[in-house]
Amino acid sequence: MAGYTKGEARDWARERLVGAVNCTIPSFTSDLRGINELGIRHDVRLAKQHGFLGTLGVSEVSIALPEYLEFLEIVKDEAKSDFVVVHHASWSNLEENITAVQRAEAAGAELVLLSYPPNFYPESEQEIYDYTKAVCDATNLAVMIFPMFLWGFSSRIHPSDIPARLIRRMLDDIPNIAVIKAEGGAPSIMGTIEAYRKFGDEVVISCPIEGDLLTLGQLMPIQLSATSDHEFWGPTIPQAMTLLREERFDDVTDLYWQMHPARKAKAAVAAQLHGGFFIDRQAWKFQGWLRGYNGGPLRMPTQRIHDPQMNMLRKGLLDSGFEPSMDPFRDFFVGRNPA
Repeated sequence: MAGYTKGEARDWARERLVGAVNCTIPSFTSDLRGINELGIRHDVRLAKQHGFLGTLGVSEVSIALPEYLEFLEIVKDEAKSDFVVVHHASWSNLEENITAVQRAEAAGAELVLLSYPPNFYPESEQEIYDYTKAVCDATNLAVMIFPMFLWGFSSRIHPSDIPARLIRRMLDDIPNIAVIKAEGGAPSIMGTIEAYRKFGDEVVISCPIEGDLLTLGQLMPIQLSATSDHEFWGPTIPQAMTLLREERFDDVTDLYWQMHPARKAKAAVAAQLHGGFFIDRQAWKFQGWLRGYNGGPLRMPTQRIHDPQMNMLRKGLLDSGFEPSMDPFRDFFVGRNPA
């Protein structure tokens, strides 16, 4: 159980969520019939070694809810009390998401990343409000809301994905909304700036896109970068956030330009694989494997990654002066801790 009450969620977030949160994609056994505890524990230990304050237990893979909850329990057991476990509220419908968030709370999650199901087709702000409030009301945990183009709201609701006036209503009525993952209107930075300007005194504003973090963080204080595929960068993002807090902006700028070849490679691979409209968890798992994370097989249905994209990602890291794994690509599909 979380160490705060529902009414204390915002104060907890302000005090506790300082740094970066990465993503842990479940690892599976070689026959894909169960989850791989060794691989999961490996990934959590490495995330802690890299300096992350917590991790998102990714649910957007082919995994049943009982398995996912077992996965979260393993993450929590390996994490101990000094590492924040984030529940990924990304399930098929409202009923399932309410069940999942309540069981994730019992499993030891301390924060919730709220998503919207692919079959959720709101035609009004009120429908988004009602869905959000229903999930938040079902848990005592702090919740991170997520204005994001993937939900498809921009064409019907507002170009910023979730308009500020609706966020205002949510913050007034839902006390456990404690964080805004500010990606509204991406790739524009206005969503981040608007969230910080209007709501930064009330809730924590997360800037998850590292290119925006390292630039905007030199102009306004950003205490949190959660949640993203930061494992591609190894320990770099937690180190960059320390530099930002210390206002060592020349060092941050140097780091930004060092990372630029890998940043461009990552963007190019994303465009090739899915055109920006889907999150390719296979590619994210490979990115982590390049920096020492477990890797390993994912169940169907899953996206694919091929040699040209894997070569591009590895070369980008090399061109940026990092030291990615040079193991054969076939080893990625087995994983570092096969079970």
